[in-house]
Amino acid sequence: MSSSDDSTRDPQKMTNQTTRRQFLSLLGAATTIAAVAPNAFADGKDRHDDDHDHDHDHGGGKGSKAVARYVYVGTYTKGFTAPGGTEESTALGIYVFKMDPRDGGLRFVQAIETENPSFLAIDPAQKFLYSVNELGPDNSGNPLGRVSAWAINQANGMITFVNTEPTNGTYPAHLSVHPSGKYLLASNYGTGNFPIYPILSDGRIGTKTDDFQDTGNGTGPNKDRQEGPHAHMILTDPDVKHVFGVDLGADKVMAWTLDLDTGKLSPNTVEYAGVASGSGCRHMAFHPSKNFAYVINELVSSIDAFAYDPKRGAFIWLQTLSTLPRDFTGTSTTAEIRVHPSGKWVYGTNRGHNTVAIFEVDQKTGKLDVVGWESTRGEIPRGMNIDPSGTFLYAGNQNSNSIAVFRVNQFNGELDLSEFVHTPVPVDIEFGPKVEKGQPPIPV
Repeated sequence: MSSSDDSTRDPQKMTNQTTRRQFLSLLGAATTIAAVAPNAFADGKDRHDDDHDHDHDHGGGKGSKAVARYVYVGTYTKGFTAPGGTEESTALGIYVFKMDPRDGGLRFVQAIETENPSFLAIDPAQKFLYSVNELGPDNSGNPLGRVSAWAINQANGMITFVNTEPTNGTYPAHLSVHPSGKYLLASNYGTGNFPIYPILSDGRIGTKTDDFQDTGNGTGPNKDRQEGPHAHMILTDPDVKHVFGVDLGADKVMAWTLDLDTGKLSPNTVEYAGVASGSGCRHMAFHPSKNFAYVINELVSSIDAFAYDPKRGAFIWLQTLSTLPRDFTGTSTTAEIRVHPSGKWVYGTNRGHNTVAIFEVDQKTGKLDVVGWESTRGEIPRGMNIDPSGTFLYAGNQNSNSIAVFRVNQFNGELDLSEFVHTPVPVDIEFGPKVEKGQPPIPV
């Protein structure tokens, strides 16, 4: 069974970078046998074995309106091997595609060179794209991590370089744009810090306004992955009142308030929400009702459901469910979590089991019930996203150089394969501006 793990966070640059910071095990933690209590496993159906707008009435449900738009794919690039990868990447950098609203297919537009743009974010106006450059230390131990800004051409979706800033850390794994459009928020996996940057009027990234250094470590059995803080995600809540940092190494979701005048983070009254020791929280997503949040735990392949108090920015634990079938005996780790725009379903990726886990949301309680698992038809599905209309789900198979495009059944949330796109080492998928009317078709 193929496996994936960020214990090999350093993508092994073949030039002036160290081959690996020894704060992580090369392979010992490569994939962790799911260590969730047996009653956390849920039974369910295992399914492993023209540029116009279109209304889709799939499965007899209410039609969802998919729109042609530009899609941006982040990668690990040539000269590196992705974490959990088996061979050196051939990717150039950020890939731009045009989405076909009829079937979700992607037509190539552009590939622009930049090192390890493994996560991307787009500003609210969809005029600028921001990427991490996930790099470790140089041979002298100096951190090489960066974040970069790119201008989006609204006429054709292509991007051009604007500027780059250091992250004062190693292996920046995630970034997001504050909904105000005024700040860029980033997380350094290797060094466990969360830098904050102003976004200037021309889209450039300004000089850091803050840099929160997390401390501590998890107390679970996987010491190679939790010997210290590992900042894996930073995001803003739906009410735009609080900012949260997900720390895999500390088994905590840090909670702050961001001062929009100064760009400084202040701890909330309730400073963090914890997950079970050794879980290794990786990413989180909010429910559109603003009342619930879901945290996916990488090391034990589980999802924690929380009730969310938007006034205090605090969480109350509701439930923990495995992302794997009860009878699964292999090794696997989780990666991405997304909530469907309707709020009806939650999706999470399993690297090793190589599936998307599907859960139904109880709209009153926020608790989850398993729907089933859908094979991604590839190896190590790291990145996954849902188009804004909720019509298509995209799963990036890191180790088999492909994106599986699924149509979402609007009745039950199940996934039906619609298209299959071949592209190198896709690890994040983000949706940009709509295609302007009258735009000429892009050759296949």
